[in-house]
Amino acid sequence: MKQSFFNIDFPAEWEPQSGIMLSWPHPDTDWKDMLNEVIPCFKAIAKEILKREKLLIVCSCISDVKMALECEDDARIIFREIPSNDTWARDHGPVSVFVNGEPFLLDFMFNGWGLKFPADRDNQITRRLYENGVFSPQTSYKSMLHVVLEGGSIETDGAGTILTTSKCLLSVNRNEYKSKAEISDYLQWILGAKHVLWLDKGYLAGDDTDSHIDMLARFCNSKTIAYVQCTDENDEHYSELLQMEEELRKFKSLDGEPYQLLPLPMAEAVYFEGERLPASYANFLIINEAVLLPFYDSPLDEIARQQLQKAFPDREIIGINCLPLIRQHGSLHCCTMQLPKNFLKE
Repeated sequence: MKQSFFNIDFPAEWEPQSGIMLSWPHPDTDWKDMLNEVIPCFKAIAKEILKREKLLIVCSCISDVKMALECEDDARIIFREIPSNDTWARDHGPVSVFVNGEPFLLDFMFNGWGLKFPADRDNQITRRLYENGVFSPQTSYKSMLHVVLEGGSIETDGAGTILTTSKCLLSVNRNEYKSKAEISDYLQWILGAKHVLWLDKGYLAGDDTDSHIDMLARFCNSKTIAYVQCTDENDEHYSELLQMEEELRKFKSLDGEPYQLLPLPMAEAVYFEGERLPASYANFLIINEAVLLPFYDSPLDEIARQQLQKAFPDREIIGINCLPLIRQHGSLHCCTMQLPKNFLKE
């Protein structure tokens, strides 16, 4: 792997945060026919975040969002009116690192998950937020729009290990990189990676992202990985997820130790217009003092909560009904992006 000239720290999601970014649904997004269903979901996510940290909301109309949130003046909310194609902040929002101890925003290209959907407006959001004074004065910005990299495609333990999938990062419609070695070198160079773990197996039906890691397997701490486990041999995912589990069992941490693996239940099948949707309990969001867990109106919701509590004994596990979100093939983590401590303006 290449060595960076800088000391780069890519913080884990469980480290202290200054806020969470949301891009609010509006009539020019794919939510146009179901705004009344999805906005309550965004509202529920926003309310839980605001109990614990700031909220940065990108929207088309501030007054509409204030009405939805039933708030007028709330110092914890930062609003910016910026055009967007859609609402998946995980993939069009900034990737936040510390360079020599200072906050640094990396603005990668988002190309609609391999040229599947328009993203011209989404690709301007991070730059416009930076230019509009959202971030702390010490925060620097770097445009990386020559490289496609989505936040949902990478997981970090905050200590130099990155977890990802070959289905996504080796996708021919994303980058010119030809091999895992080349991409691993790049992740070392730009994110300070010391160790890249590649999953070759694992997918969810209905997932437009080419198997984003945040739908399949997640770091809970430096020694624990939560993952989707399928135990139903009649489920279409059974073979691939079993092979993914076997891959995870072979992974070793930087200190050479195997990971503690925490299985999360395979969500009950959810269909819309004959298509199976990518419901996943792995798509949780870690925030200050809590974890927001997608629920799907299923008895398995509580089992997933109990499992995840084992990895986060000191955090409240809060279920959010995400059935509306998966109608557009994403879930809770997909529509949020955390901003580490010292990134947002005080």
